[in-house]
Amino acid sequence: MKILVIDDDERMRRLIEKTLTADGYQVLLAADGEAGMRHFRKEKPEIVITDIIMPRQEGLGTIMLMRRERPEAKVIAVSGGGRVGNFDVLDAATNLGADDVISKPFRPEELLSRVHRVAAAPESAAGAAHPNWRDAGRGLRWVGGMSRSREPSE
Repeated sequence: MKILVIDDDERMRRLIEKTLTADGYQVLLAADGEAGMRHFRKEKPEIVITDIIMPRQEGLGTIMLMRRERPEAKVIAVSGGGRVGNFDVLDAATNLGADDVISKPFRPEELLSRVHRVAAAPESAAGAAHPNWRDAGRGLRWVGGMSRSREPSE
């Protein structure tokens, strides 16, 4: 199985690569969303692990592009940022169709557990069962709002 890892932190990319290759996965690496999308289009990985906060093209925009082009691909979003103001980036990634999310730092065993679970799932979060994605004729489009589950109370 082919997994694309998109992260601007080279040490994190190499750590994830080492963990996944030791478990038998073929791993592709990219330092930002633009390079990641080139690999995504050319190599057609089954799973993508993407950081959220990156230069050039960040992870949320990358997830949206991937969902438009290949909604069957499975996505795991990772971030060490957590919140930007009142905006929870991993919650946003889930709402945009990430199949799973993981906060940095994480243990290699935790990453592998999530990869195994996502790989075994019958369809991605952007599949027909996902309530916020609708067929727009030329591909899927997002029609829901952001989750209210983590909004601050007044």
